[in-house]
Amino acid sequence: MASMSCKLYSDDVSLLVVLLDTNPFFWSSSSLSFHQFLSHVLAFLNSVLCLNQLNQVVVIATGYNSCDYIYDSSLASNRTYESGGMPAIFAGLLQKLEEFVMKDETLSKEEPEGRIASSLLSGSLSMALCYIQRVFRSGPLHPQPRILCLQGSPDGPEQYVSVMNSIFSAQHSMVPIDSCYIGPQNSAFLQQASYITGGVHHKPQQLDGLFQYLTTIFATDLHSRSFIQLPKPVGVDFRASCFCHKNTIDMGYICSVCLSIFCKHQKKCSTCGSVFGQSQVEATNTSNLKRKTPES
Repeated sequence: MASMSCKLYSDDVSLLVVLLDTNPFFWSSSSLSFHQFLSHVLAFLNSVLCLNQLNQVVVIATGYNSCDYIYDSSLASNRTYESGGMPAIFAGLLQKLEEFVMKDETLSKEEPEGRIASSLLSGSLSMALCYIQRVFRSGPLHPQPRILCLQGSPDGPEQYVSVMNSIFSAQHSMVPIDSCYIGPQNSAFLQQASYITGGVHHKPQQLDGLFQYLTTIFATDLHSRSFIQLPKPVGVDFRASCFCHKNTIDMGYICSVCLSIFCKHQKKCSTCGSVFGQSQVEATNTSNLKRKTPES
């Protein structure tokens, strides 16, 4: 997938925006510790930057209550190199990540009842797309942008509308969304995001080899992907979440005006206020009766 090819540096130069899941509720119960996960990710980021000196990496932390930028390789402060020739991304990234995690944990000391312990994926996707749009408008040249979601937390049905809006915005801008899901169950949100935008979705079977999955699948630039075999989507979960109870449903009712989805029949759309079916007929009859009733 190409995006505004006339403005690219070259076919193999990438702008990789990584969404890093830092949800404390997920990592407290995961078989892979957050420290191990981070070591795989940092090695992967170094490999991406070493593939091409013009490659750029941006990291956005996705927490339970908030999300924030924690690293941008294009900043002058992040362009220093260590004696080994590798970009010195560890110090600044780890410091900002630690500050973010501490701040996010103070906002989510206890998991509220009735809410799934999901990360704020919709927020981080919006931030990634905003950053990419700034790059598009910054000058005549830019690298090939793509988004990589490193997610372990379950989907949050209450974020369905926001996530889908971000997915369609990425599709319109021709920005692929890759996704690597490391949670116990697969993610319908990420499956749909990768399928719709032309990205790659993969759920690693061996988390100990996460670095190998990341480098062999997600480090590949968009131009090179046409020459290699990458995992193809199998059994994408296209189920939606209802707007009334935020539950994932197989069948439901759709408002013909605003396309809101409901798990049960409603007399009136809670989103746009449209009156449905028989309720609309009853409302019209009531209005006609009021007009025919003589004033006293």
